[in-house]
Amino acid sequence: MNLWQHLPVLPILIPLAAAATMLLFAEPQRTPRLALAFASGLGQLAAAATLLYLTSDAVPQIWAQGIGTYTIGGWRAPFGIVLVVDRLSALMLALNALLALPVLVYSIARSDRLGVYYHPLLQFLLMGVNGAFLTGDVFNLFVFFEIVLAASYALLLHGAAAQRVKAALHFIVVNLSASFAFLLGIAMLYSALGTLNMADIAARWPELQGGNVGIAHAGAAILAIAFLVKAAGWPLNFWLPATYTAAHPAVAAIFSIATKIGVYATLRLSSLLGYSVTPLGGIWLFYGAIATMVFAILGILASRQLQRVAAFNVILSSGTMLAAIGLGPRPMIGPALFYLLGSVLASGALFMLTGMTERMRIMALETAYSPAAQPVTYSAFSVGEPPEPHAPDAEIGIAIPAAMAFLGLAFVCCTLLVTGMPPFAGFIGKLALLSGIFTSMSAGAAALRGWLFIGLLLTGGFAGLLALSRIGMRLFWSVTGRVTPRLRLIEAGPVAFLILSCVALTAAAGHVMTYVDSAAHMLNEPRTYIRAVLTDALEKAP
Repeated sequence: MNLWQHLPVLPILIPLAAAATMLLFAEPQRTPRLALAFASGLGQLAAAATLLYLTSDAVPQIWAQGIGTYTIGGWRAPFGIVLVVDRLSALMLALNALLALPVLVYSIARSDRLGVYYHPLLQFLLMGVNGAFLTGDVFNLFVFFEIVLAASYALLLHGAAAQRVKAALHFIVVNLSASFAFLLGIAMLYSALGTLNMADIAARWPELQGGNVGIAHAGAAILAIAFLVKAAGWPLNFWLPATYTAAHPAVAAIFSIATKIGVYATLRLSSLLGYSVTPLGGIWLFYGAIATMVFAILGILASRQLQRVAAFNVILSSGTMLAAIGLGPRPMIGPALFYLLGSVLASGALFMLTGMTERMRIMALETAYSPAAQPVTYSAFSVGEPPEPHAPDAEIGIAIPAAMAFLGLAFVCCTLLVTGMPPFAGFIGKLALLSGIFTSMSAGAAALRGWLFIGLLLTGGFAGLLALSRIGMRLFWSVTGRVTPRLRLIEAGPVAFLILSCVALTAAAGHVMTYVDSAAHMLNEPRTYIRAVLTDALEKAP
């Protein structure tokens, strides 16, 4: 095995090693922890960029057909654990690394000092997310899911407040229930197929006979339910708005990609099984996604807090992705992946921006605070408890000039990005989705489904624009009670970086679209994946 073949394991090993090493340092030893965190973030970004390059058409001589495999302990699939990196997984790894680095920088300003073990927990979460994108079998997908959830529980409670504790309890109960369903689905699949390797499942699926057919389909359906809980699909997403609203802005920003693991798992298994197994694909997935989009749009319109609007926007993006998978996978997957890139980066920027705008609002409340006015003031602003006092070092650091101008400009950019308005990447993603819908649209019921998706896709953008404009006018156009916060460079820089990343995505839209189209083509040809993972599975491939 040459050096290149070891690269797929690096996105897992780097954060694991960083987290384990951080635990050797006492909590007051902040400098070595930060050094390790930055080294890990840069290492993950470099590894993801390399994998993105190696899976492209530029270097077919290193990995045949752009798919690399890594067998743990040398045990070949389907008996051993195998990591698989293709264009889809490499794209998701790069997206995760690109989001994680600015979140890390943003956290240094305030987030990591509100509790212990913040940085190790963040590294464990990144390891779980990377592992979920790389694993080649459903049991280890469950393992990495649980690593993400375990880290998420602790990060959600970071800087504990009553609202966070309440949201965390709901989050834990719902996701533990989904994990139980996940295990049940895995057991049923293994009972019917005798394997948990994804490629082997796809190879053996057409050979199912007798009672094993019903068991396998029931197992796949239960797995789909677990995926939809984690992807925030309706009616299994009631936990997400309160959870993401209560979380610290930096934590909520990294959660915006953790939710997409459920979408990734649905897309991966449905593509291997031919998009025909309900509710992993087809009409049931489509109408569930439509209900998710309707729920998100209503939530966006009803929300008065910026972070809550951002949380419902995460649900809307998940519903859009799931609807694209269910509507017509062949022309829709490429545009959906491009839409996903812009959506995750924009959501991360918006969540981090809420940390600064919320501080501006709280400072205004504290300025005009009086005990007699407390019930009316907090009720009007939909806050269930008095604001937490500022940390002693809250205003220490180099302030950026024209802080209010930066906040206003960043808010406008984030609004255009998350709502899919021109000229940014969100608009290009939605335009590509519309083009894919018209390409796949036919007569009858399929045409009605296409027009329904188009209507909700456009309505979601206008609903977000309306809700964010209403909040923006209250924040920036109010002539009374407005307080300009003191912003640190390490707070403003990550938000600006993510916005500029979306601008770069817009400028390179042609090249990125070519890559995501090739990733979609590979997903629509499962024999390629099976051939790369199982060298002897050609005669079984569908």
